[in-house]
Amino acid sequence: MATVESKEAAAANGPSKPVKSYEIDKFFRICMKLGGSDLHLKVGLPVMIRHKGEIRQMDMPPISETEMARLCMAILDERQRRIFDEEGGVDFAHVIGDAEARFRVNLFKQRGHVGMVARLVNATILPFEKLFLPPVLGEVALLPQGLIILAGITGSGKSTTIASMLHYVNQRRRCHILTVEDPIEYLFKDDKAVINQREVGIDVLNWEIALKHAVREDPDVILVGEMRDRDTFSAAVHAAETGHLVFGTIHASSSASTISRILDLFPAEDHHAIRQSLSFNLRAVVAQKLVKTTDDWQKKGIGRVPINEVMVVNPSIRKAIAEGLDERLSDIIRSCENEGMQDFTKALVDRVESEMITREAAFEIAPNPDALKMALKGIKLPVSGLA
Repeated sequence: MATVESKEAAAANGPSKPVKSYEIDKFFRICMKLGGSDLHLKVGLPVMIRHKGEIRQMDMPPISETEMARLCMAILDERQRRIFDEEGGVDFAHVIGDAEARFRVNLFKQRGHVGMVARLVNATILPFEKLFLPPVLGEVALLPQGLIILAGITGSGKSTTIASMLHYVNQRRRCHILTVEDPIEYLFKDDKAVINQREVGIDVLNWEIALKHAVREDPDVILVGEMRDRDTFSAAVHAAETGHLVFGTIHASSSASTISRILDLFPAEDHHAIRQSLSFNLRAVVAQKLVKTTDDWQKKGIGRVPINEVMVVNPSIRKAIAEGLDERLSDIIRSCENEGMQDFTKALVDRVESEMITREAAFEIAPNPDALKMALKGIKLPVSGLA
C-alpha cells in the first residue's frame, strides 16, 4: 500500500533537511487529533474544524487580524507569497513535522482579511473496498487508453478516488504514471509502475507547459487534474487520442451534466466536433457525492461514504453523446447494470439497505426523489427511449 514515509521520501529527494516548525502547526495538529477533515481559520472567529461533515467552533479565543497574518504568511515561500499578493489567493501543500501529516491549503483574502481552509490528506491511499467504491472502477482503471472523468463538487472526494484508482494501477501494471498537480496531494511509492509527480509552480511553470511536455515523457497513464478550461480539456483529449489513459476531474453533478460542462468550455460552433471527440475518446464518467453515515457506522470511524454514479461508455452511450441525446444517458445507465454501471438512485438504495446512511440523508441528495421513493419500495422505473 502506498504510504507517505519520511525515510523513503528522504532517500528519493536527496540529503535530509532540518524539519521546520511553524506556530500555525498547533492548529493543524488539533484538527488531526480531533479527527477533523478540514481546518478553517477566519479573522474574528475561533479555530473551526469540519468533523463528520459539520463545521464546529473550538473553545478558543477568536483569531485577530494581526495573529492571522502572522500565522499564515509564515508558511508561504516567496513564490506562493507573490501569487497570493497578485491573485488574492494561493493553493499549496503544507507538511506537518517530518511527514507527520499533509494538508492541502487554500489561503485567500475575504473582505480585506486573510482567510484559510486546509484539508487533511490521508497519508495512506486506501483500496476501493475500504473507501466503499464500486468494484467496476478497477476495470476502468486498467483500460489501455482513453479519458476517464471524475465529476463532483469541491469536497466530494474526487482526489481520494483517483488516488485509489492510480494505486490500483500501480499494484498491477508495469507502466509509467505521470501526474500534473497543483498542489501534489497524495504521495505515491513506486510499485509495479514508475510514478513521476510534477507540481505546477515548483517542478514546472504552468499547466500548459506541463501538459505539452507530458506526452514526450513516455507516460502510459496521465493525471491532468481539474479540467478547468478548454486548453486543459483539449490537452487531455489529445493525450487520450495518442494512446494514453488520462484521468481528469470536473465540477459537475452527473454524467449528463459533465457533458454539458465540457461543452460550456467551447463556443457553440465547436460543440459538434467536441461531441464527436468525446464519443471516440471518453471511456467513463464517475460522478461522486459524500453522505454522512449512520450512528453505527460513525462509531466504526466511517464518518462519510461516497455515493457514485458510474457511466462506462458503450455503443449506446457513445451514440447518445455523438447525437446530443444527453437526456437518454440516465436511462442507458440504468439499463446496463450488468456492465457495472449504476445511477445515483441505485447507489443510494444500496447504502440505505445496508444501513450505512439514513433514508433522510438519501433523500437530501437524491437527484430524483420520486425514483428513490419507488426504488426503496422495490419498484423500478421503466427504461424508455433507448432505440
